Amino acid sequence: MSLEAAYDTAAAERDVDRFIVITGCSGGGKSTLLAELARRGFAVFPEAGRQIVKEQDWTGGDALPWTDPERFAELAVSRSLHFRIQAAGLPGPAFFDRSPIDQLAWMERTSRPVPTTISGAVRRCRYNRAVFVAPPWPEIFATDPERRHGFKAALEEYGPLVAAYERLGYRCAELPRTDVAARADFVLGTLGI
Repeated sequence: MSLEAAYDTAAAERDVDRFIVITGCSGGGKSTLLAELARRGFAVFPEAGRQIVKEQDWTGGDALPWTDPERFAELAVSRSLHFRIQAAGLPGPAFFDRSPIDQLAWMERTSRPVPTTISGAVRRCRYNRAVFVAPPWPEIFATDPERRHGFKAALEEYGPLVAAYERLGYRCAELPRTDVAARADFVLGTLGI
């Protein structure tokens, strides 16, 4: 399917149950879980924000969470929408590391005005109502070049993030603090896959 056809399919998509978000605390094991789901043959889409940080660093850009957070948020939402549109052209379930709701929650938590592009994306771009949430897990938390904040900042984002998803009609299921295979089994079992 061409990308143009995928955009048309996404615009008309009514069956959002196959688009599953994994969100939650930074450093909580989301990327590791997505790698396990990919290993099992499922379509997975990485966290848009991490990609943008790498691209901005590589090109010398300043749309970074620590230099221009509003522009970074808009780029992250745009990339998330692109991933969602790509998934509409694929068969079967697709798993996403975060969604536009994560950027909305950050803007609300930091008392920033929410652009209509972000609120519109959140309203129009729906996912499966079951959202899987990685809880704070200090034993596995680590910083890296794309995650410069500490565990305290990760904790501060967690509650408002879950509240934003729930306010928007999603049901949050906390991932167990266990090995990645058991986490993947939990996700797939909850979804009946």
